[in-house]
Amino acid sequence: MASMQSAATVPSFDLRISIEDTEPLIWRRLKVPVSLTVAEFHLAIQAAFGWENRHLYGVRCEDPAGKARVIIGPGDGMEDLDAEPASGVVLSDLLDAEAPTSALEYDYDFGDDWTHQVQLLGSAELPAGELVCVDGANRGPVEDSGGPHGYRRLVEILGDRTHPEHQDAAHWTYTVTGELRASFDPTSFDLAAANRKLRLLSLQWWPQPVTDDERDAVLRPVRWLLEHATGDGIELTKDSYLKPAMVRRALEELGWSDAVMGKGNREANVLPVRELREHLLAWKLLRKLKGRLVLTPRGRRCRERPADLWDYMLDAVGRPEHEAVRLVTRLYAEWHVSGIAPPWNRRTEAIKGALESAGFVTRSGHPIPDDWVTDINRTVIWKLGCLHLMEPKKGYFDQVMLTDGGAKFLLEVLEADREFSGAK
Repeated sequence: MASMQSAATVPSFDLRISIEDTEPLIWRRLKVPVSLTVAEFHLAIQAAFGWENRHLYGVRCEDPAGKARVIIGPGDGMEDLDAEPASGVVLSDLLDAEAPTSALEYDYDFGDDWTHQVQLLGSAELPAGELVCVDGANRGPVEDSGGPHGYRRLVEILGDRTHPEHQDAAHWTYTVTGELRASFDPTSFDLAAANRKLRLLSLQWWPQPVTDDERDAVLRPVRWLLEHATGDGIELTKDSYLKPAMVRRALEELGWSDAVMGKGNREANVLPVRELREHLLAWKLLRKLKGRLVLTPRGRRCRERPADLWDYMLDAVGRPEHEAVRLVTRLYAEWHVSGIAPPWNRRTEAIKGALESAGFVTRSGHPIPDDWVTDINRTVIWKLGCLHLMEPKKGYFDQVMLTDGGAKFLLEVLEADREFSGAK
C-alpha cells in the first residue's frame, strides 16, 4: 500500500477475522488503528471480505472492564433495539492489546447471520492514515446466499454440472454478482484488491491533497488532445473525424488498445477516442476551424495551467446542467469511491430505481422509459471515461478500481455536489 503524507505511526490492532462455520474457512488478517469507530471498522471488514454493505450489523463483546457490550449499526437500524450506536464507540473501548484473550464478534446481515470471530493477535504500528490487509484465504461469500450453510450448498451446486439445480444456481449467481460460473472461484482471494478497497476508505477518512503526478495522470487524455491541437491544430477528415493515424496514435499513447472494435484506425471502431473528441468540443476546450480541430481560448488556458484544467473538469463532470445526469454522476462517484457497486448487468436497474426514488418522471408524469435511463447511463460513463480515473483492468470480469488520483477527483466531485445541494 502506498505511503501516506505523514511518516508518523499510530497505535494499531493486529486482528484475525474469520467467518464462523465456513468450510474451507474464510478469513482475513487486518491491521487497523485503535481509534477506528465501530462504524468505520464495519466498513473495513466489508472491504476486506468483499461484502456490499446492504444490511444491519452488530458487535458483541465483553470490554476490558468486564462489561457486556452490544453495538448496532447503522443508526437508523437501531429502532426498538437496546444497543449502543456504532458511531459512538471506538475499538480501543472494546479490545485490550495486553489481554491475550481479547476478542469480539461482528455479525453481518441478521437474516443470513454471518458471524465473524475477531481475534486480537496483538498490538501493531501503522503509518498514520493507513489500513492494511496482511493475509487471508478464500473469496468472501455471495451476498444473500443464506448464511454459511446456504453459501456452502451454493458452492457445491456450482461445482457440479450434473446437479439438477446447477443452471438455476449459476443464473442466480450471475444476476447477483455479474460473474459467470466459469469465473466463480470460491478458493480465490485477491489481496491487492482488498487493500485497494481499504486504501479508498483511508482516502475518505484521512483526505490528502492531489499531487501533481496524480493530477496529470487523471487529466492525461484531455491534455493529450489539447497538446496535439496546439498551434495549427489537428487536421480532420471531410466528415470532421480524427484521421486514422491520429486514432492509432491515441490508442497507443493512451492505452486504449483493448477498446478496439474491428480495425483500430477509425473513430467508429474506437469509441473512447470519438467520445474524447466530442466531449472536448462540448466542453468548449476545442472547436472546429477550416477542417481542423483547434484550441479555444479556454482550452489554451487549461493546457497551460493544469490546475485550472483540474478545476474546470470538476465543474464539467460534477455539475452537468441536467439534474438526472447529476444524480447518476453522483451515483457512479459513490460506487467507485466505496468500491461497492452493483454488478454491471444490474446497473441500469439500479439507476432507474434511483431516478424514480428521486421523483424523476416524464413531462406527462409517466415513469422514465428504459431507453432514457440507458442514454443517461451512457452519458455519465463516457464523460467519466474521458479521464484516467481507474487502474488498468486485469481480467474481463475483474472489478475496476480507482487510482489515488481518481479517488481524489471523485471525492471532490461528491463534496462539490453536497455543497451545491446544501445551497439549494
